[in-house]
Amino acid sequence: MSGSVASHLREKIISGQLKPGDFLRIDAIASEMGVSTTPVREGLLLLQSESFVRLLPRRGFVVNSFTPDDLRDIFWAQAVIGAELAARATARMSKEDFAKLQQLDCEHDKAFQAGDDNHVQLGYEFHRFINLAAGSPRLALLLGTLARQLPKQFYASIEGQVSDTLQYHPIILDAMRVKDAEAVRSLMFRHIMSGAENLIASLERAGTWGRGTAGSPAADDAPPPGDAAEAAPAPKTRGGARSRAVRR
Repeated sequence: MSGSVASHLREKIISGQLKPGDFLRIDAIASEMGVSTTPVREGLLLLQSESFVRLLPRRGFVVNSFTPDDLRDIFWAQAVIGAELAARATARMSKEDFAKLQQLDCEHDKAFQAGDDNHVQLGYEFHRFINLAAGSPRLALLLGTLARQLPKQFYASIEGQVSDTLQYHPIILDAMRVKDAEAVRSLMFRHIMSGAENLIASLERAGTWGRGTAGSPAADDAPPPGDAAEAAPAPKTRGGARSRAVRR
């Protein structure tokens, strides 16, 4: 439950729906998601460990800002590990494994062409198959931990990301077919890093970085909301401008 809360809020932060300096009201988030306050607190603590939010004494949890370089760092770490796993999988995969991977890519392409939203899950399964085929479970687990910092649905919907996927997957498969592990490593690294630039461009168009940076006065100079940030009345929703889970 706490993981679901963290994922929900993480997506709002990355998409720009929650801005740097926004206070997060635990009771409002719990009401919005239909859960108790305990998983909300745990989810916020998880986001704090990832530096998406921080806890201000006597004020409550507040959204941290993040920069384009922060996002590039997340993608870079994923790209390094993902490229290594892909190279290892290339050396280990049997003909039968490779045929299954090809089938997954074919299904992904058909789903996208048909306008089927299932292409998101199929793209995820394509990479998951490669990561598990590497036979390095601890490395795959580490990659999974990093990947959770970028919500799957949001990442897959980034403008340009699907077209990049359709471009990269076939050439990655071609390199795997001839067992060229170094080519696969390079291609997978570039494939993952291209997602960083697509995401950054999308957020820039949305004006995500138009209101300051981490540690901005919006967060540090906000008046204390009493007992944490939970007693303040919920703000108006979208027509009025803000989510009820947020307090400025």
